[in-house]
Amino acid sequence: MSSPSSVSLVSPQSAAAAAEEQRIIKDLNARMAELICRHVGETCDQPTAIDELLFFRRDTLTEPDICLVEPSVVMVMQGRKIMHSGEQSLHYDTDQFLVTSLDLPASSQVIEASPERPCVGVVLKLDLQLIAELAATNARPPARNTDAAGSDKGIGLWLSPVNARIVEPVQRLLMLLDEPDAIDVLAPMIKREIHYRLLQSPQAHRLCQIAAVESQGFRIAKAIDWLKVNYTRAFRIDDLASRVQMSTPTFHHHFRQLTGMSPLQYQKWLRLNEARRIMLNDHFDASTAAYEVGYESPSQFSREYSRLFGEPPRRDIERLRRAAASA
Repeated sequence: MSSPSSVSLVSPQSAAAAAEEQRIIKDLNARMAELICRHVGETCDQPTAIDELLFFRRDTLTEPDICLVEPSVVMVMQGRKIMHSGEQSLHYDTDQFLVTSLDLPASSQVIEASPERPCVGVVLKLDLQLIAELAATNARPPARNTDAAGSDKGIGLWLSPVNARIVEPVQRLLMLLDEPDAIDVLAPMIKREIHYRLLQSPQAHRLCQIAAVESQGFRIAKAIDWLKVNYTRAFRIDDLASRVQMSTPTFHHHFRQLTGMSPLQYQKWLRLNEARRIMLNDHFDASTAAYEVGYESPSQFSREYSRLFGEPPRRDIERLRRAAASA
């Protein structure tokens, strides 16, 4: 007679249903990967005819690429990636998708790709107002789940398991690119369904924390919006905390918890990345770029730039231009 520990807790019906769902997901991912490769013929990040929907494609492995991740859902249809943010390094592929609820400094890296099987996927920017509307009506989120991927540390970046309920509407959204006359009518409805499905995921409470007016997360999001517009200005933490109606200790704690850095570190990150952009695209020299983004000392700018990007401004920009020319 079998002992209780040897008895399977998974019924044959459940196992069969899970296998069928995995088959469906695999088939949908293959179709979407083919569609993306058809629309994106080379390594790039490419906007689509559908608002807030972007494709990405990488034919080779990459080094970590520094970026500001907007509130979005990122799904990989082929290949594998890592997103580094704060102390987190989240691996995601066709089994898990990435969700970001705030504008977060991060770095993205492709760890599985080849010219024969490029890493491809989609980025759909989130509508936090729509999430708040759905959460307040008929899309009540499940209870907090501290065991899901990306444990409940409060940071605004996490993973959720892929299931057919989320993949199917994403596939229908992508198919609209082959039916452009239907985009204006059908895309908003499909996006609404995708947002609804996100609110059924194990980490849905995180989205609600950011979208709910008067929540701590919502106030931190407003502070981030202010910093993005006013990154060149000096500011006091007390004043920014007051602006979003929080005490200074509470504001500082929640800001660091959600973003992985302090408000001053966040501002510094914004300044350095904008300086890098204008040196690369507008051909500013390092001193001019430093003053343009709010630094008073070019030497301090150079030190902090080297600390973030790994080499001094001039050398880094020359390397980026060589890489762009060879590509």
